[in-house]
Amino acid sequence: MKRYQVRSSASSILEWSHAETLADFIFPWESREAPKTEFRALWDETHLHFRFDCQDDDLVLPDGPTAKDRVIESDRVEIFFAPDLSLNPYFCLEMSPRGDVLAYEARFYREMNWDWRCEGLQIDAHIENDHYTVSGSIPLDTLRQLKVLRSREMHAGIYRAEFHHMADGTVHSGWMPWVNPNTERPDFHVPTSFGVLELVD
Repeated sequence: MKRYQVRSSASSILEWSHAETLADFIFPWESREAPKTEFRALWDETHLHFRFDCQDDDLVLPDGPTAKDRVIESDRVEIFFAPDLSLNPYFCLEMSPRGDVLAYEARFYREMNWDWRCEGLQIDAHIENDHYTVSGSIPLDTLRQLKVLRSREMHAGIYRAEFHHMADGTVHSGWMPWVNPNTERPDFHVPTSFGVLELVD
């Protein structure tokens, strides 16, 4: 199982250069080059901090009355957390380049509770030219209450949805996981798409 080491932040100012860079996102279900996608995470005494940096020269950002409407068909990055690989339950954060968040609880297979909220979640997002950044933080207490963080490890899926406009006016949906789940069709909602995040000093 893939593992990512989340290093400790020694300062109240996050030094992202000290974080391990996770950059091996791929398109398992199509043969095209994946745009540059980097994930970093740090932790301190109270929070898990994360950051996505994504190259994207054709953003798809639909409008809609709710965050769910705006996120579900949008370019976005995603983090799923699970207490264990039964995925009963697991917790999902889908975040757009505009800072909209779709947070929900789910149970295998794809039984969604759209009313769930991630207590204490903070998100910041920026778009600049052909690049966007989504960063945020989650209280460690929230992860412990959800029984996701046990000792210093947690099961997590890290993903990117990369959409782009086609010549005929339609939108193509591309799916980029950190861990290739080896499913026949694109699917992040399976145990094989998860790795382990380990908090290290």
